[in-house]
Amino acid sequence: MAKIAIFGGSQAQEGDPVYQSACWLGSALAQSGHTVMTGGYIGVMEAASRGASEAGGHVIGVTCADIEVWRPVRANRWVKEEIRCTTLRERLNTIIDTCEAALVMPGGPGTLTEAALTWNLLLTESIEPRPLILVGPGWQATFETFFESLGSFIPNNQRHWLVFAPDVQSAFDQLIHLLPGSSSPVRGSDSLV
Repeated sequence: MAKIAIFGGSQAQEGDPVYQSACWLGSALAQSGHTVMTGGYIGVMEAASRGASEAGGHVIGVTCADIEVWRPVRANRWVKEEIRCTTLRERLNTIIDTCEAALVMPGGPGTLTEAALTWNLLLTESIEPRPLILVGPGWQATFETFFESLGSFIPNNQRHWLVFAPDVQSAFDQLIHLLPGSSSPVRGSDSLV
């Protein structure tokens, strides 16, 4: 099956709604036979890795020296395969180039960078077409403001690469619809994100 990247903020902690949502998403992807790929560290990355691993799935964590110098952290314990990079840019390119779809959970500047770079590479045809699904009302509100404020700079033919989902269940269902060869949907998320 496919390698699915999950991007998201490092601030989410166990018990937070976003952490629980990412854990459910990782589990749902693993139950559908997909490999979960994250940045390998804490927050949403940890939660998605945990959900996938606990469901018996394969988890790839893409880590880098730049992050570990900036913040003393190592790959989370649910990562089964670690891909080591030197720089943050190399790490990001590795995830984007390797994944067959990307799901973007709530996060900060790093997550916004991941979403924006993936989007730009898609619309410039620098990478093969793949689903890019942004999860939660925050992303939709952010990009609607962006579109309204800078309308003529972002024509409609560039906007279609972004798919918005109000929560993880909707994101998962859309992914299954958009990704060829996916198995039947998993139900049961009562997530807020």
